[in-house]
Amino acid sequence: MLHRFSKVVVASTVLLILAGSLVTSHDAGLSVPDWPTTYGWNMFTFPPSMWVANIFYEHGHRLIASTVGFLTIILAIWLWLADPRPWLRWFGVAALGAVIAQGLLGGLTVLFFLPAAVSTAHAGLAEVFFCMTVAIALFTSPRWIAGYGTAKAVPYDAARAVDDVTLRRLATATTALIFLQMLIGAAMRHTGAGLAIPDFPWMFGHVVPDHWNGRIAVHFTHRVGALIVTLGIVTLSAYVWSHHRGRRELTRPATLIVALVATQVTLGALTVLTRRDVWINSLHVVCGALVLTTSLVLTLRSWRAKFAPAEVRLKPDATRTRDVVGNASVRGVRLQADRRGQA
Repeated sequence: MLHRFSKVVVASTVLLILAGSLVTSHDAGLSVPDWPTTYGWNMFTFPPSMWVANIFYEHGHRLIASTVGFLTIILAIWLWLADPRPWLRWFGVAALGAVIAQGLLGGLTVLFFLPAAVSTAHAGLAEVFFCMTVAIALFTSPRWIAGYGTAKAVPYDAARAVDDVTLRRLATATTALIFLQMLIGAAMRHTGAGLAIPDFPWMFGHVVPDHWNGRIAVHFTHRVGALIVTLGIVTLSAYVWSHHRGRRELTRPATLIVALVATQVTLGALTVLTRRDVWINSLHVVCGALVLTTSLVLTLRSWRAKFAPAEVRLKPDATRTRDVVGNASVRGVRLQADRRGQA
């Protein structure tokens, strides 16, 4: 149940990212000029009849954010009470801290009239929080706990997990590059540089812009970053398929991330060609977040061999019991918890 609930939090966070991107795409960030109230009303009692025009997007974003925050509180408490791994308990607390900080940054963007630095930090922290929720869902999954063994329902065996230094380095570097690219994209959105270069694939009719200013530089950096990230993802996926073809926990995200980055590049191009169509622009943000977290999942799985066994394992415990007749003593097997390992 804990794993399933963590996936609900992940899905809710995807919805929150979409809602936030719609706010930016509609330029609705100041459609509700006060915070934490909404036109003087308590956020949760603001009349639906007043959810009109851009107020709908900003107020809806706040309500979804509050819901995600509430779900994160439940998740953190549940982890603390039910999961035996101390590091994961504290990781849940850190996720709760991140969503609280995210809410405060969201409020500051309104109170200080959308400063680019604060808005970019707000977008960046949203990606960090999303990564944390995905990581928690992964850490609580049965296959992670089992160490991705070839057989089901078996105790963790380090020999079953992939231990490939090159894969770990390549996956970690790719995830870091994607996150950096997300920050550049956030800076581009919040400095109004999304159409600073109005054509695609050329740039003012050239391979490289023939004139420059700050916004053009940010937009150009984002395009170059997209090329570098795409090459990194293709390299990572090719490495997984060439060296670990039989490991589905690696090949699945390696295949998915190639499809996602192809979709992301297409959405980025369409964003320019359609002059920042609201839905294409917003889906571009969501797809970018999915590229990041897919790379994160692949990265964490490549590091699984470096994690200690799960804190609670099942080990066979032979005991003697009597048969139903009560005469003969027979050998039985019972599973009992072994708490010697530390995750």
